[in-house]
Amino acid sequence: MNILLIEDEAAAAKRLREMVLRAEPGAHIIATLESVATATQWLKTNPGPDLIISDVQLADGICFDIFKQVTVTAPIIFTTAYDEYTLKAFKLNSIDYLLKPIDMEELCFAFSKYHSLKQAGPSTANDKIFELLQQLSGKAYRTRFLIKQADKLLTVPEGRVSWLQADGNIIYLCTNTGERHIIDEPLDELEQTLQPASFFRLNRRYIARIDSIENIYNHFNGRLKIDLKYSRDKEIFVSREKASLFKSWLDS
Repeated sequence: MNILLIEDEAAAAKRLREMVLRAEPGAHIIATLESVATATQWLKTNPGPDLIISDVQLADGICFDIFKQVTVTAPIIFTTAYDEYTLKAFKLNSIDYLLKPIDMEELCFAFSKYHSLKQAGPSTANDKIFELLQQLSGKAYRTRFLIKQADKLLTVPEGRVSWLQADGNIIYLCTNTGERHIIDEPLDELEQTLQPASFFRLNRRYIARIDSIENIYNHFNGRLKIDLKYSRDKEIFVSREKASLFKSWLDS
């Protein structure tokens, strides 16, 4: 069995590779790719794999963008931190998923499902992904945030959020008047609840609203340096890999 891995974190890719070879000793991992761009190009120029295991959130976008650009007939197992709504969509369309951190027993079960599907005959993965994308496009995005302050609770409307920052294990929400609040949700989970047209994941530490961006500068090695309103952080960068996607988002 030829398997293609798509994962943008080197440590996660190494661990996944080891787990796959333990679960399926006869498997051959033909490539490990880290972005939408490299995966799209690889799939256009190489024979199709028997199975694809792909992270949902990649360095330069969402893996679904790959399947908009190239026809894939191989079954796909997604690794994801998406919320319950999205997981139901995966189930409905018979696309398997593994929640990170990946559990060995669940990975083995996913391979068992793959072998069962293979016996049932070939199918086009893109058809299922298209149905999934249709469901995701109707997703209701977050409209407010619940904030705890000592012995009281308050809500911040989504329209007042300027940016979100991860500072170690602490997540800060900054409003459009410069107020900073601590919230309990991880940045990865918050990202999935926000309207993509309004918010962009700049890097592993920041998610910014479009109108919170004050200045953008070209920097070394194709990176972009960002100034955010109310932020004292002078080292906010968008990587070279995400710079093109960021510019497209600004221009959309």
